[in-house]
Amino acid sequence: MMRALWTGASGMIGQQFNIDTVANNLSNVNTTGFKKNRAVLLVLI
Repeated sequence: MMRALWTGASGMIGQQFNIDTVANNLSNVNTTGFKKNRAVLLVLI
């Protein structure tokens, strides 16, 4: 049961990281010298 909760929580954390990265890119797209960030997730087994 706990493993399933940890799996679900890690998926939500990864998705939130993606949303934060996209939001940051959108908010800074019109600034001088803007360089897009990329979200890279590592999966460790």
